[in-house]
Amino acid sequence: MTIARLSLVRLRDFRCLGSSMILNAVGTMGEVVVLGWLALELTSSPFLVGVALGMRALPLFFVGAPAGVLADRFPRHRLLMLTGAGQALTSAALGGLMLAGRMSFTHLLLLTLVAGVIRGIEWAARQSYTHDVVGPKELINALALLGVAMRSGWLLGSLGAGVVIAHLGSGVAYLAVAVGYLAGAAALLPASTPTGIRRAAAGSLWQGVVGFVTAMRTDRILPVLMLLTAGAEILGFSHQALLPSLARDILRVGPEGLGTMNAARAVGGILGLFAVGARGPVRGSGTLFLAVLLAFGASVITLGVAPRVVGFAGVVVVLIAVNALGAVSDLLSQSLMQLSVPERLRGRAGGAWVVAIGLAPLGQLQVGALASLFGVSIALGASGLALTAVAGAAALTFPRVRRI
Repeated sequence: MTIARLSLVRLRDFRCLGSSMILNAVGTMGEVVVLGWLALELTSSPFLVGVALGMRALPLFFVGAPAGVLADRFPRHRLLMLTGAGQALTSAALGGLMLAGRMSFTHLLLLTLVAGVIRGIEWAARQSYTHDVVGPKELINALALLGVAMRSGWLLGSLGAGVVIAHLGSGVAYLAVAVGYLAGAAALLPASTPTGIRRAAAGSLWQGVVGFVTAMRTDRILPVLMLLTAGAEILGFSHQALLPSLARDILRVGPEGLGTMNAARAVGGILGLFAVGARGPVRGSGTLFLAVLLAFGASVITLGVAPRVVGFAGVVVVLIAVNALGAVSDLLSQSLMQLSVPERLRGRAGGAWVVAIGLAPLGQLQVGALASLFGVSIALGASGLALTAVAGAAALTFPRVRRI
């Protein structure tokens, strides 16, 4: 990152947002680690681990559009505080059930589903609030910095959760996750709504959703970006559903090894976002987005081969590469969606991104099912190959994307 881009940190609201992002990410990745491990302990099924992780994202597809409308109508930093407190409450409830010895797989799924609804509102508000704070010219740089902050929190959360699970159990780990979410909400207390922000006109949530769908019909670029984002989520990011099985059943490295593997995801993301920041002003972002998706798919194929060839250390290295590419694709999809709509629809553009990533359960279910039937390596290879095919087809079919 250049000194000019680091000057974003001088903005008080951006500092609050960054601090909140780090703390919230500690909770987010800690939750991923403990959820995956606990689901595997309760069921011993890679498929059901995919179901549990899918429950985190299942509500996003359904709440993304109304969440975007809410983010256009209410102070976005206040929504971020409320959603952080809500996720802390669901994590604390799971921790309490575990410590009381009353946890069941059904409890795990239901409370994870509730947390997913809350998370959908948070993500729609966070993207649009970032645009509010820094403006369109610095948006991609701001999202890159926030992405580094988020993955720094992931690094702490993944390593910490693995250690806590190994020594104190999943119940205490869930309580630690709750603390991370609550601290992230508290970090936004000094934040404010920047001046000059126009709210969307009043009306029902349904009217807001219908209005956004109508607006998308006049400009098809946003639906195409949603399709590509969904492809990356379903076929690329779904590899995380197989990490518990890789750690326990193939590499035999236990919960601490799983924490290390998730930490590698965070390190890869940080490196990828620093690379984008060093690139300078982003032009031809659509072409870059498609190229990154092709490479992302190829890296997932490599991850499928790595456990049998290079062992645990090699898998960690490959995970760094996979998630560097994944982080860049995520950054480009968010920024391109925000920049493709007028100011009054920015919250709903964030909601569109939430809808796209809300298709993640399809990926987690399919990769879990493939792993149960044919093994982890084939599941990863098939997903990576499909992602490269989607990116290649989009490059040929939607040339306008290359000109963004």
